[in-house]
Amino acid sequence: MNQDKNCEERKMQTDPERVSVLGLGAMGGVLAAAVVKAGHRTTIWNRSAGRADGLVAAGAIEAGTAAEAVRAGELVVVCLFDHASIHEVLDPVAADLAGRTIVNVTTTTPAQARELAGWAERLGARYVDGGIMAVPEMIGGPDSLVLYSGAQEAFDRHRHVLDRWGRSEFQGSDAGLASLVDLAMLAGMYVMFAGFLHGAAMVAPAGIPARRFAALSAPWLTAMTTAFDGYAEVIDGGDYTVPGQQTLVFSDLGDIVDASVAQGVDPSAVAMVQQLIRRQIDAGYGADGFARIYESLRSPAAAVR
Repeated sequence: MNQDKNCEERKMQTDPERVSVLGLGAMGGVLAAAVVKAGHRTTIWNRSAGRADGLVAAGAIEAGTAAEAVRAGELVVVCLFDHASIHEVLDPVAADLAGRTIVNVTTTTPAQARELAGWAERLGARYVDGGIMAVPEMIGGPDSLVLYSGAQEAFDRHRHVLDRWGRSEFQGSDAGLASLVDLAMLAGMYVMFAGFLHGAAMVAPAGIPARRFAALSAPWLTAMTTAFDGYAEVIDGGDYTVPGQQTLVFSDLGDIVDASVAQGVDPSAVAMVQQLIRRQIDAGYGADGFARIYESLRSPAAAVR
């Protein structure tokens, strides 16, 4: 029995699979290209014309309609604009989805991912939600990460295809988990970008160009990400008094706010962090470590605990 199962798993990993990719934007196009390159029978469809030529030349099959594309694939990959567009495209072909696996890599909220999972289940389809932590140029490379959640059996069955896009990390059976982690990671990215832009605005009146500031900032910010593990350990342990942490009083950003205003820069990006710090200091936790602002974020209504 085990031998038969192993043979079946090896067959799934080596046999070409019928894959359909709906949506050939900047990301969808490179996802489809990676599947074609892997030798899978790949059917592609896009709402607007003109994006399929290169893929067809590489061996893909262009479908005239979304229904044709869905019927052609065992695995249906959806990479569209938003949650509404998924229903706009798939609702009319719902009857054709039974028995197929839908892998949705369109950015959605966790609640929207769960709605799609329930909708797919009622249709008799398997649903896997995906969050792509990469830009198109990274797909297929060593730094590409794709988060997945939902139907684990379907994920396992099709992983040999999904791994063509990057490192696959399954987050759990709750279909909303991949989206949740995706958006949480993006939150960190955008706050970091806002901080860089704030700094560039601060030095601009002094005649320092953004490119020069970027060359100074990138190595510094990269080095600072090594602090994540330490912060995570403190948060998970729940003890913000562990020796060796930079205190909240020492972390006060008042000087940065004042210097920003003096340079004619809106201090909003830094003032947001300063407000989180001050909440904890005012509640009597000034000697605790900087990681304690996590409590201000986790319980905004109560501000502190």
